Amino acid sequence: QVQLVESGGGLVQAGGSLRLSCAASERSLSRVAMGWFRQAPGKEREFVAAISWGGPITYYADSVKGRFTISRDNAKNTVNLQMNSLKPEDTAVYYCAARATLLPGSYFRRESEYAYWGQGTQVTVSS
Repeated sequence: QVQLVESGGGLVQAGGSLRLSCAASERSLSRVAMGWFRQAPGKEREFVAAISWGGPITYYADSVKGRFTISRDNAKNTVNLQMNSLKPEDTAVYYCAARATLLPGSYFRRESEYAYWGQGTQVTVSS
């Protein structure tokens, strides 16, 4: 069982930055692939970024590539999402997700591939 808690959301002006963190409790994040998703009002939840536990290897949605950076600190059991050059269309509730995998280079882009989810943190970007 992995308990995930996101933090770092808030209100920021367009062009600004925010850093989201996802902390895991009760279990180490070693051999756990992680991802970030987001859901804007009236829209379905969508993939943002993923990171493997080995390497690590990262993967981004086209909409955030070059602006967002996902990273992890296994010693601290945290995964971060650095968001730069934010746009109003980045406004959403951001969720972190986790799944165990034996493959160190594996990352996952589909919601159905993740077993554990955080409660979400709101990010609002004003124009």
